[in-house]
Amino acid sequence: MKVAFVGKGGSGKTTLSSLFIRYLAGRGLPVVAIDADINQQLGVALGLEEEQAAKIPALGDHLTEIKEYLRGDNPRIGSASAMIKTTPPGRGSRLLRIGGQDPVHALGEEVAGATLLVTGAFNDEDLGVACYHSKTGAVELYLNHLVDGPGEYVVVDMTAGADAFASGLFTRFDVLFLVAEPTRRGVGVYRQYVRYAADHDVTIRVVGNKVHGEQDVAYLREHVGDALLTWVGQSEAVRAMEQGRAQVALERSNEAALERMLQEVDAQEKDWAKFHRQAVEFHIKNARSWGNRAVGQDLEAQIDPGFQMPPPQWRRSA
Repeated sequence: MKVAFVGKGGSGKTTLSSLFIRYLAGRGLPVVAIDADINQQLGVALGLEEEQAAKIPALGDHLTEIKEYLRGDNPRIGSASAMIKTTPPGRGSRLLRIGGQDPVHALGEEVAGATLLVTGAFNDEDLGVACYHSKTGAVELYLNHLVDGPGEYVVVDMTAGADAFASGLFTRFDVLFLVAEPTRRGVGVYRQYVRYAADHDVTIRVVGNKVHGEQDVAYLREHVGDALLTWVGQSEAVRAMEQGRAQVALERSNEAALERMLQEVDAQEKDWAKFHRQAVEFHIKNARSWGNRAVGQDLEAQIDPGFQMPPPQWRRSA
């Protein structure tokens, strides 16, 4: 399953995504964690020192090599430079598996029992001339070409706010966990997400954070209704983790919230036909709005009408 944590800045989505990653890995499940937030703090939240986290190779810095690998022998894609962030796989493309030996996963760092991939932070060359979507495009390509099997998980810490809607990235997930504080701003981001995602059959579940008691829970229920899945309260374990102190056992109530999240993820029915259809739809949209002009080619010709995701030979394990 592919899972994203989204929400407004400061809501605690990086903290909750790191807790969920640790929870999955602690159960012996294969997990790929991806830091797609402009602040790039997931590695530290998982236990790395800042200097260690900064040394992880950035996907955004290896985008050409990633594209070259993924296009494989696909005759519809003439070169890596002809691929954009929405380019879907076709016959001849190389697909990815969690735990596979490939140039993409080779960029990861093993931490807290998971493979951590990072998009990379803004650098001096980016400022004033690029947007962060040039970094997250590598994540979209990765997810478009990933065949995740039963009991395998990709957890992405997304950039704050509604930036995910600037591309088709928000449709690449089986579940979006929207982290919301029990405040007007917190639930306002939920309403914004629901409005943007209304026509795209996206599963959004709200996870309350920084919840102090029943009054906070009632507030979230009033404003998000049945979308409220669970909530996390104040935690000495999280405080210890954020301060770099010896690990403190997570409170039972907060661990139960993580278990409820895992149950929700596992309850989702994998819909590969929808997944690939939406990839194609957003590729057409991007090709017509800017891609064809930028690349100087008709990028809709990259779409392989005879391709199924995953291909038949992959389906037994997907």
